[in-house]
Amino acid sequence: MAEMNTQSNPGKQRGGQRAKKLNTRVDMTPMVDLGFLLITFFMLTTTLLQPKTMDLIMPRDDGKPQPLAESNAMTVLLGANNTVKYYEGMYHPEDVKTITYADIRDAIIKKKKEIMKRTGDNKLMVLIKANNDANYKNVVDIMDEMLINRVDRYAMVDITDEEKALLK
Repeated sequence: MAEMNTQSNPGKQRGGQRAKKLNTRVDMTPMVDLGFLLITFFMLTTTLLQPKTMDLIMPRDDGKPQPLAESNAMTVLLGANNTVKYYEGMYHPEDVKTITYADIRDAIIKKKKEIMKRTGDNKLMVLIKANNDANYKNVVDIMDEMLINRVDRYAMVDITDEEKALLK
C-alpha cells in the first residue's frame, strides 16, 4: 500500500508559512505476493512436456507370409561397440560389408535408388538384426535412419547363429 508520511520540518519561517514537503513511500509487498501467486498458478496449470513415442506397427499373425525378392532385400546387423554390418540379398559371408553409423544412410540411399531404377517402385525391404550385445541407442538410431530415408518396409528380425558368429 502507498502511505503518506506527513512529518515535515517546516524550518525557519520568514514572513510566511512554507509549504510542507511530504515524503511518499510505496510498500511493494502486495505486488511481490501477486507475482508469486501468478507464477504458482501458471506452473500448476501449464502442461509439461508430454513423452513422445514411436508408433510400432506389428504384422498380423493370421495369413501366409509374403515372399520377398532377394534383389529388394537389405539386412543390417547390429553388434557390440557400435558395430554395423550389412549385406544385400541372401546371406553370404563374403558379401557382408562393415560400415559406420555415418555411412549406413549412404548405403540405404544407394540400394533404394538401385531398386527404383530397376522396378520404378520403392520395394526396398530392410531387415534389422540386433545381436544381444548391441545397445538400445544403436537400435533407435537405425530405426531413425529408416524414417529419415523413408523406408516404408522394414522389420526387426531374429539374428541367426551364422550372423552372430560374424559379429564377434
